[in-house]
Amino acid sequence: MGKAQVAMAWLLQKPGITAPIIGATKASHLADAVAALEVRLSAEEIAALEAPYVPHPVAGVASPRGTQGLTLSVM
Repeated sequence: MGKAQVAMAWLLQKPGITAPIIGATKASHLADAVAALEVRLSAEEIAALEAPYVPHPVAGVASPRGTQGLTLSVM
């Protein structure tokens, strides 16, 4: 199991993810995505993958009418 398969498996196990955009530019990317469908991560594995994550602050932008508009994430 490769890193791409683990990453896709993690994404597929998140609530609300129904149609991830994989950005495949090579046949191997599609193969990894299909293989990830068979990978099941435990709660402990998911926690270990997410442990180093530090969320970025969210910056919002105002719409032209002065009301709160879209929220963009700054990376």
